[in-house]
Amino acid sequence: MEQNSLAATVRARLSGLHDAEARVAQVVLDQGVRLVHLSVNDVAKLAGTSASTVVRSCRRLGFGGYQELKIAAAREAPTGAEPPDDLDPLAATVRAAREALGGLSATLSRADLRAVAEAIGGASRVLLAATGLSGATATDAAYRLRALGLPVDLPPDPLTAHLAAELLPDQAVCLAISHSGATRSTVETARRARAAGARVVAVTSYASSPLTEESTWVLVGGGQDLVFGMEAVASRLAHLTIVDTLSMIVLALRGGAAERAVSASAEVTASHSY
Repeated sequence: MEQNSLAATVRARLSGLHDAEARVAQVVLDQGVRLVHLSVNDVAKLAGTSASTVVRSCRRLGFGGYQELKIAAAREAPTGAEPPDDLDPLAATVRAAREALGGLSATLSRADLRAVAEAIGGASRVLLAATGLSGATATDAAYRLRALGLPVDLPPDPLTAHLAAELLPDQAVCLAISHSGATRSTVETARRARAAGARVVAVTSYASSPLTEESTWVLVGGGQDLVFGMEAVASRLAHLTIVDTLSMIVLALRGGAAERAVSASAEVTASHSY
């Protein structure tokens, strides 16, 4: 596993765990590389559960058992770096962003990225669904996909989004962006799009959520919540990186058509510059 991938893997699966399993996962996040010095019984005691639950939790998190999880933790041991200062907002924010980006390789499937890019590149229409802080990411995605020559729809409100989803044509794709995957209006747009026959792509921070249940593909990336209500500090960077990656793959897949659209976009941009 690469640097930061352990935490990314755990956070991506956290919402799908039961109470005791979630406590084990939180211990894993809290202890980090210190897990190499803890036995399975130590973790069980910290989580207030049994050793068998710890082992089961490790498997639910994608590891063969506790020993495999410890090996993953050992690989992330720092090499002489100074410990982070949690009281420094800048240091904490930068660290969260670095962890979110570094963990993408553990939570994203290359095969899914290509499959999504192929679907978007050949879509009759791409409907963007997002609200709140995820709306900024959706706006960025809409601009990038439109600049590649794709027909894009970014409704201004949930009601319009639901109507647009109901009326999607054949071979349409709904790209739904939500940190939690539990934003009701976004999930409802995805549900209506799926019912209309569209393929739904979820860009989210958790592998299990109401949104993922409505999705054809799930692209997971995100970070730890620094402050309640400020969850998008790291997740937005991860989600924007996913959008950029999809854009690059779509550009390569569409070839000359996309290149001509990008050239037109550059000319428009240049005309608005001094």
